Amino acid sequence: MKHIWSPWRMKYLEKHRKDNGCVFCNEQSKADNAENLIAFRGELAYVILNRYPYASGHLMVIPFEHKSSIEELDSKTRAEMMELASQCMTALRNIYKPQGFNMGANIGEAAGAGVLGHVHIHIVPRWSGDTNFMSALSETRVLPEALEDTYKRVRDEFGKMRR
Repeated sequence: MKHIWSPWRMKYLEKHRKDNGCVFCNEQSKADNAENLIAFRGELAYVILNRYPYASGHLMVIPFEHKSSIEELDSKTRAEMMELASQCMTALRNIYKPQGFNMGANIGEAAGAGVLGHVHIHIVPRWSGDTNFMSALSETRVLPEALEDTYKRVRDEFGKMRR
């Protein structure tokens, strides 16, 4: 097996250990900028970039309220989350012109949830052939854009959509 080193990730992992609280609650308490990657705040939920994306533009919709599953949220929060997920798709279509999307939530450890305890919805833009030899053979993702640039583009697009 080949190893690709990403030493910057250890700083993030240490900063967001479980004993430091919920990563999503911690991020939402900060001012919105390229550090916490929150691109838009609604009334009950917010849109944030995935720090370790599957593709450029990988977004997540997260309720402000710390709940482990969608059915624990009130109907108004669930409705806003779905509306924000739809707006994420619109923004990503405008920015990246994807040919499709993966959208979903991993609820519980058995389902592959990376952050247990705070439910969230992933929105991942997809293109035909975006699973190339690097992903298929090397288990490595190549992203064509810096995360800070993606953040600016998504934040700006949400700003345009809200005018």
